[in-house]
Amino acid sequence: MAAYAIGHLHEVTMGPELVEYLERIDATLEPYGGRFVIHGARPDVREGDWSGDLIVIEFPDLGSARGWYDSPAYREIIPLRAENSRSTILLIDGTDDDHRATDLLA
Repeated sequence: MAAYAIGHLHEVTMGPELVEYLERIDATLEPYGGRFVIHGARPDVREGDWSGDLIVIEFPDLGSARGWYDSPAYREIIPLRAENSRSTILLIDGTDDDHRATDLLA
């Protein structure tokens, strides 16, 4: 089942370090089958409040997501993002294709 790396970024300072991060991140994703699903889009907020930027990267499975995040190539560029934004990053499993909301009741 697919898994996701989700980043919620605030107070992003776009400068040379963040540009370098953006230039290097794609190469870190490739060995783990990662691909951007949401990156840079502005939300149409229908309920509640929203601030910041949302990034969603899809991986084939949670092991691949963990492998990417813990890889030397990605660990090397984390400071370029972390020192230029306030962020929450999480890795999470997706659902099976046949998932229904009521599955949570089981």
